[in-house]
Order: sequence, then C-alpha cells, then structure tokens
Amino acid sequence: MKKENSKIILTGAIIGIAAVILVALGNPKNMGFCIACFIRDITGSLKLHNVEKLQYARPEIFAILLGSFIIAKIKKEYKSTGGSSPIIRFVLGFFIMIGALVFLGCPLRMVLRLGGGDGKAIFALFGFIAGIYSGSKFLGQGFSLGRTYKIEKNNGYIFISIISFLTILSALGVIGNLDKTTHAPFIASFTFAIIVGIMAQRTRFCMVGGYRDIFLFKDFKLFYGSLSLLIVVLIGNIITNNFSFSITMTNAIWFFLSMGLVGFAAALAGGCPLRQLILAGEGNSDSIITIIGMIFGAAISHNFAIASSPTTVNTNGKIAVIIGLLIISAIALIITKQKKEELKKLGL
Repeated sequence: MKKENSKIILTGAIIGIAAVILVALGNPKNMGFCIACFIRDITGSLKLHNVEKLQYARPEIFAILLGSFIIAKIKKEYKSTGGSSPIIRFVLGFFIMIGALVFLGCPLRMVLRLGGGDGKAIFALFGFIAGIYSGSKFLGQGFSLGRTYKIEKNNGYIFISIISFLTILSALGVIGNLDKTTHAPFIASFTFAIIVGIMAQRTRFCMVGGYRDIFLFKDFKLFYGSLSLLIVVLIGNIITNNFSFSITMTNAIWFFLSMGLVGFAAALAGGCPLRQLILAGEGNSDSIITIIGMIFGAAISHNFAIASSPTTVNTNGKIAVIIGLLIISAIALIITKQKKEELKKLGL
C-alpha cells in the first residue's frame, strides 16, 4: 500500500475513533464529530438562534483550526490568501448548511449515522454522491471561482482569534447555554479535534474530495479515508453497544435532495465543511467566507423553521432545499458558460 494511502486511511480511522469516544464521553449519539453541528452550536452561542440546547461554542472547531494552523506553520505551508468570488462562496456555504440541517448532519455525521445503523443515511449518501457528481461535471467543463491572491497575513489570524475567544467565553459559561448542551468534556473534545486538525491538514482529508477525485481523475486515495472512517465507526459502535440498525422510507427523498445540495455546493466550493476549516487554518480567507456563510445558514435555518427535527422534515426545509438546488445550479451554469466563452475568445 502506498504511504499516502496509509496516511489517509489512518486519518479516517482517527476521526472515527474520536467520534466514538466523544459520544461515549457525552457528545450527542450519532453526532460525535459533526462540523455543521458544531458550527450551528457556535451560532447559537452568539444568540443568532434561540434553541437553548444548541448554544455552545464547541472546542472542536477551534482545535481543528488550531491544529491546521500549527502544522501549516511548521511545514511552512501557511499562506494568507483570498479574493476568489467571496459572495458566491458565502452563498455556497449558506446552502451547504441549509442542506446539512435539513438532513441533520454534515458529510461526516452522515457516515457516523450510517456507522450507527441509521439506514436512512443511505439515501443521504446516494444524494451526496449525486451532488458531487453534478459539481464534478461542471468542474470538468471549466467551472472556477477564480484565482486567489496573497493578502496581509493578519487576515488569517483574525478568524482563529475570534473563534478562540468565543470558545473560552463559552467554556466559562459567559455566552451560550453550556449546562443545557449535551457535550463531552472540554479537554477531551479539544485534544481529539486538534489531532484531527493536524492529520487532516497533512493528508488533505475531504469527504467531497474523495468522490470528486474519483469522478474527475479516477483517483481513489481520498475516498479510502471516508471508507476507513465508516469501518472504524461501525466497529466502534458495535463494541460500545451503540449500533442499532433501522431503516424507513420516510423522508427518503428529502434526505437524498438535502445531501445532494450539500455535495453539489461543497464540490463547487472546493471541499466539505471539515476541509473548509482546514483551509481556514492555513490562512485561506475564501474558506473563512464559506464558513461565515454556513454560520448565517445555521441562523436562518433555526429562526425560520428550516432545520429538521429528529422525526420531521419541515415544509420550509423542503422549500429551502429546492431553492438551494436551483440557485446552485444557476451559479454553476452561468459561471461555466462564462469560462467557456473566455476560453473561446483566447482561442483555447
């Protein structure tokens, strides 16, 4: 086995182990390590939505950013960049969160739910793959959000500083509702997440990238990480008696479409929510804009009854997913057409 494959498999396994252990220590079952959920809870800690059980600036987000930042600095890969279609990236991040909260989980949680026996996540996985396939088709036809530019290095420091400040305030109970939130101990969450941040930065682990690279380049390397994650979570849940298989067709089409929206938007944005965090830790302001879009999406989702409950996909959520798919499709079509016309003018 190639060394690169071994590293990505190990990264997936570490994320899986972190998820299983953090659930055992207090994180919500089948959530364990969900980037969209963590960002949603940070949004709540700022009172941008009023769900008291979802108001905690979870240390996992800060730790992932910090892990990526530290190792990027050590390896001299830290570089403040930005300026690549910020408004479009904001919109993509917004709809990534809309889709995730209709399904109730980002791509990581989708795999964690599968590993816990939630058969409904199978429909979400099919939708996720279909969304990435659609995005990959546009990427293959020339879709691009444009080049990034070097910017003042302090731009990259500001975001991680803000998240660290919010994390400290939340841990001290100054903001949010720590006592009403289900969570693992701070030290455990922070420790596992910083390891994930370091490993994911080194291996470029990405749930979207795994399928995108298969579709575009027939390259399975990143996919092995996702497969490793699923296997480890499955085994871990069986060992800890957290595996319980069930499947129904209820809301199957909406799980398919909502995660299809996530896969489509994330493919165009250049990576899944975890990958966006890793890039932000490396100084990429474009990814920071995408994350800010996700924060706004979380606020809108909970303030306008878009986010699903554990048993129900709301009507507003269904409407938002359809609108999201239409808007992302329009963005993809318009930009791809523009790029083709630009190339044609250049005689390429």
